[in-house]
Amino acid sequence: MKKNLLLALMLFARQLFAQTDSLNSDSLLLLQIQNDMKEAAAPPTIQQRIAASANPDISAIGDFRGYYRSYGKHNFDAALHETEFSFQSVVDPYARADFFYSVAEDEKTGEFSGEIEEGYLTTLSLPGHLQLKAGRFKEQMGRINPVHAHALPFIDMPDAYVNFFGEDGFKGDGLSLSWLLPNHSFFQELTVEATNVSEGPSFERSAGNNYLYNAHLKNFWDLTDNATLELGLSGMTGENLMKKITNIGAIDLTYKWKPIRYNTYKSVTFQNELYYSQAALDSSTVNAIGFYSLLNVQIAKRSFLAGRFDYSNNPYSAKFVQESGSLTLGFLATEFQKIEIEGKYTTMNTALAENDNQKKFVSAYLRWIFVIGSHGAHTY
Repeated sequence: MKKNLLLALMLFARQLFAQTDSLNSDSLLLLQIQNDMKEAAAPPTIQQRIAASANPDISAIGDFRGYYRSYGKHNFDAALHETEFSFQSVVDPYARADFFYSVAEDEKTGEFSGEIEEGYLTTLSLPGHLQLKAGRFKEQMGRINPVHAHALPFIDMPDAYVNFFGEDGFKGDGLSLSWLLPNHSFFQELTVEATNVSEGPSFERSAGNNYLYNAHLKNFWDLTDNATLELGLSGMTGENLMKKITNIGAIDLTYKWKPIRYNTYKSVTFQNELYYSQAALDSSTVNAIGFYSLLNVQIAKRSFLAGRFDYSNNPYSAKFVQESGSLTLGFLATEFQKIEIEGKYTTMNTALAENDNQKKFVSAYLRWIFVIGSHGAHTY
């Protein structure tokens, strides 16, 4: 009898403890659910710039080059052609800032000098699909002028581009206003700019009020899931080296094919630009043209082959004719490093002296680009 009573008490105590543990577990689970609901119902926190997140994205880009030229006494050379430092960040919800400082070597003296290549503020919240840029920037003209040289698929710049705008293109200090047109059929963007342009073959910084005015209309179509077409129209006017006015009209046409299924291994870009210049001189007006045509083919996952044909007058002489053909093989080790080799053959008829003659040149280039830090994507 005593054994049965003891056994009953033990079973009752065990059941009581089990219920207590179950209640405790249920209470903890209920408390956890309540806390989760409070966190979900809490208002979202507003992101603010603090000391740990206020630093801009910083990068350094090295551009090492080797040269061979068939003319002159100094045929071979190698140099750290340029080093570019970039500082990019949002300022606040209304604007972002981009700075690019370039240190380049003078080929003649071997000395390095630095300049602010670009430094501008861009608005982020203007109404009416408008965006304003203020500071020093590359003019929105054609395909290659807004792009930094290290991002291009060739080493030397097209002859027409160099003869009309200079090796580094043309940039200026001023304002740029772009408007995304309300076109639902295809992408259209109109950009108008007014700047104190830096000196170049076609334009120079005016001592008076002859600023450089530039307008560019970009038209972009998605032809298929694999192909796009872009047509750009540009017009610019400003003071030239003769203290007169030069007007230049430009057209660019770019076709890109990159299949969705094999986009890592295959792509083709067919890119063209044409410039027409009308330069007023002291007693005459010179009409000159220049263009280039580029075909860039991806031949492997990391390899590209680019062929280019150049034709150019001089902006102050239509009799000057320069033609060249070049071929560039590029290898992209990663997105932070690429190596390119280019060969180029050039013929030039200066037609600037009584003993005019045709000159022929052969040149070869090696370029090694390497990047450290965080560097933003370039224009598509």
